[in-house]
Amino acid sequence: MIRIMLVDDHPIVRAGLRAVLEPVDDFEVVAEASDAGEATAFATGQHIDVVLMDLRLHGAEPGGRDGVAATADLRALDPAPQVLILTTYASDADVVRATEAGAIGYLLKDTAPDVLISGIRSAAAGQTVLSPPIAARLLDRMTSPAQALTARELDVVEQLAVGGSNREIAKRLFISEATVKSHLVHIFDKLGVTSRTRVVAVARERGLIS
Repeated sequence: MIRIMLVDDHPIVRAGLRAVLEPVDDFEVVAEASDAGEATAFATGQHIDVVLMDLRLHGAEPGGRDGVAATADLRALDPAPQVLILTTYASDADVVRATEAGAIGYLLKDTAPDVLISGIRSAAAGQTVLSPPIAARLLDRMTSPAQALTARELDVVEQLAVGGSNREIAKRLFISEATVKSHLVHIFDKLGVTSRTRVVAVARERGLIS
């Protein structure tokens, strides 16, 4: 039996998910939560296999706890449930934030019920789950790395890899700090990342730098 918790700030969404999941023979919806605090409090010390997590939670204003923060909290528990994001937001930055927090998968709310059910089973088995549009976009990025970054942007990435600050990179490449910042904005966007550390990691994964 796969034990499931639903985390979404809209009761009607949780009710709809329950209606889809409860008839499935090997599923048991054991809990619902409307925010990060409720989710973590219930999951602490409990056996939950999969958490369906909304990305944007009510009250997650600056300083609040959104679905990404809740995911990190849940993955730090022992035992830790698998967290499957279920959201309407599909930007690369959102996907990266969620996976960096420990989510095993990322599905959109327009996902067909049979795909959702299959995704939950895969997540429970420790397998990565991605909505087809997101998987296709990521695959496209992975299969065309040569077009992703310009020669100058690669220079900046190489300097990041050796720990260069914006000022140091500017000095080494004979450009202004403002130009370095502009290059970083484009690099973050092209690689679909949100941190300098991830720039270097993704660039190495794609063979762009050694």
